[in-house]
Amino acid sequence: METAITIQDLVPLLPVLVVTGVAVLAMLLIALKRNHTLIGATTIIGLGLALITAFLVLPFAGQQVTPLLMIDNFSLFFTIVILLAAGFIAVFSFPYLYHLKDEVEEYYLLLLIATIGALIMVSSNHFLSAFLGLETLSISLYAMIAYPLHSKEAVKFPVEASLKYLVLSAVSSALILFGIALLYAQTGSLQFTELAMTGGSVADGYFITALVLLFAGVGFKLSLAPFHMWTPDVYEGAPLPATMYLATVGKAAMMVLLLRFVVASQALSFHSVVVVIGCMAVLSILAGNLLALVQENLKRILAYSSIAHMGYLLIALIALDDASTRLGVEAISFYLIAYIVMSLGAFGVATVISSSEKEFDFVADYQGLFWREPWLALLLTAMLLSLAGIPLTVGFIGKFYVVLAGVEGSLWGLLLVLVVGSGISIYYYLRIVYRMLLQPQLDQAYREAGWDSIGSYAVLALLLALLLLLGVYPGFLMSIIEVVSVSI
Repeated sequence: METAITIQDLVPLLPVLVVTGVAVLAMLLIALKRNHTLIGATTIIGLGLALITAFLVLPFAGQQVTPLLMIDNFSLFFTIVILLAAGFIAVFSFPYLYHLKDEVEEYYLLLLIATIGALIMVSSNHFLSAFLGLETLSISLYAMIAYPLHSKEAVKFPVEASLKYLVLSAVSSALILFGIALLYAQTGSLQFTELAMTGGSVADGYFITALVLLFAGVGFKLSLAPFHMWTPDVYEGAPLPATMYLATVGKAAMMVLLLRFVVASQALSFHSVVVVIGCMAVLSILAGNLLALVQENLKRILAYSSIAHMGYLLIALIALDDASTRLGVEAISFYLIAYIVMSLGAFGVATVISSSEKEFDFVADYQGLFWREPWLALLLTAMLLSLAGIPLTVGFIGKFYVVLAGVEGSLWGLLLVLVVGSGISIYYYLRIVYRMLLQPQLDQAYREAGWDSIGSYAVLALLLALLLLLGVYPGFLMSIIEVVSVSI
């Protein structure tokens, strides 16, 4: 029996509806008159309005909006996180694209549509809405990665990067669809929670095969080894704002969706699935950190670093199979926020000194940055040290909670790999810091900051404040996460 959607059902969806409305408005403004400043301001203000509505709908949390979406405190919490991250990326994108010798307005339209897909993903408890959100995000990213292809002075390989991401993303989507089809064929349901109720009646081998296919597809999206090969090439070839979006919002939305699925479906009750995820975690941590050692391109270093960080998150995910389920959810949530702050800060520094005409993405390009731009060098150092897990930073607290979840789950082997991987990572992060302390290269001309970069510097200052504040006093954020994680 079909149920009509009422106004009360639409209220919890206001953040998504606002972003959708802003996307339509941006489309109309582009059709009427092309103006980079107008469209950029519309996008940033629209994301800010959506952020405000996300706070306003908090009293309506805990509502199932059709069988497809669950708007609870957990989904609204990550809705706020994604809107903030998307807004920051829009701010960074404005000065980067300011001198692009091509039409730039549609980039903001793609960013808004990708954000709609990410918002749908974090609220999904049904395979249909999850897949639609995932594809909305992915298709927008294909175009964002290849956006500067008509500019002769833009990044070197945008088309190659976009095609690699397109082909491998299509393969991962096919694996996910095949896994969904197998589950539906046996259970007759696409609802996450109903899989837990019907899983016992399905042959274990059949159920495990479907789950492994799903995790393999998700592994592509999260850049988990051995499905990580596309990541460094795509990160390097894409323009910096698109790389930043892919590394933060794209990864966070996929991990939240995976977390919802694992908790609702009780997928970790199968030992074989736990073994597969454990192997992916070990391979991701070791491959990501070891391969980063030989890289000279900052984007590629951060790409391999992201592979390792997703491996750390899998340790907390495996801990959900234990009585420490709540602790595992809290560890993943905190670490995701820490990872977003660190990645936005690191890529943000690169974006501020770069432009669409010339990107400074090699480690050698940052030689002497401490003497030329001490504020940016200090900020990049803080972000790199946090990525390495140095105390008094949010990265250290994030790893501490992951280790705590692993200890509660007695995952000693995985924790040993985490310690080894973190030790290796210190070398390649400090190598960048050492390069910034050397004498500068006088022939290196960074982009001069103008009025268009004021917002970017303000965002960088805010990110540095968050990195230090959450590293010294994480209790406030953890208390919020403890409250919202109960609803998942």
